[in-house]
Amino acid sequence: MGPGSEAGTTRVFVVTASNNTNALQNITGTVVLAGAGKMGGAMLTGWLAGGLDPRRVAVIEPHPSADISALAAKGIRLNATAKETGDVATLVVAVKPQTFPEAGPALKPFVGSSTLVVSIMAGIPIAALERVCGGSVVRAMPNTPAAIGRGITVAVAASKVSAAQRAVADALLRATGSVEWVDDEHLMDAVTAVSGSGPAYIFLLAEELARAGVEAGLPVELATKLARETVAGSGELLHRSEDSSATLRKNVTSPGGTTAAALEVLMGDGGLQQLMIRAVAAATKRSKELAK
Repeated sequence: MGPGSEAGTTRVFVVTASNNTNALQNITGTVVLAGAGKMGGAMLTGWLAGGLDPRRVAVIEPHPSADISALAAKGIRLNATAKETGDVATLVVAVKPQTFPEAGPALKPFVGSSTLVVSIMAGIPIAALERVCGGSVVRAMPNTPAAIGRGITVAVAASKVSAAQRAVADALLRATGSVEWVDDEHLMDAVTAVSGSGPAYIFLLAEELARAGVEAGLPVELATKLARETVAGSGELLHRSEDSSATLRKNVTSPGGTTAAALEVLMGDGGLQQLMIRAVAAATKRSKELAK
């Protein structure tokens, strides 16, 4: 018996995106985005799609893509100086953490005493952001599915962040997917390792599943398509289902069947569980190192 042959029922419900439009439209003051690469650009796209007035947005990006440059025609200010920008209500820092020692001090002129600073840089703690940039800081970690509005972000706020500022940060972050808030900043290193880096683990799974299919005799093109669609479809099923991932796995696994034979390898000594623990631990360690 093979995959799917076990008698089991998977409960599925339809998930609808939360309405974040009103929250974005109600944001007041100037929002400055520092860094408009893949993640910063995805956030900007989500803000505009959600109704944030482009005339309220200024983008700092030394090497803007054609798409980002084109937004200037819609009213976004591109590479304006702090003097030209005026009072900034919110600064979103989306530069690479390795560049923060140089970029951070250059952002300080944009930050006033009442400015909300939202950082999506991996590893950079709230204390460093307060010291270098100032303002009321929210530290957040999104992930790359934000590019299609299916990201998940975890955020933690400094004690001086007001309820109103937290609501603004939530609206800006929620434009690319769901948002979870934590009270303990120390959790952010593990968050980075699980969800921030996590998409790469899933892409590697698809890559290696295709490679294994080729080793088993499948043509490269077919193996690649089977792996890609299996990972994508399973992820969507997991997203929509009320069942746990363990239950969904068991629903595919018949005793003595082909799936069970494969899982004996993946779940055995030195298998996926131990590899994933080691991988997440390594990413967590590196996140902590970035803070130094």
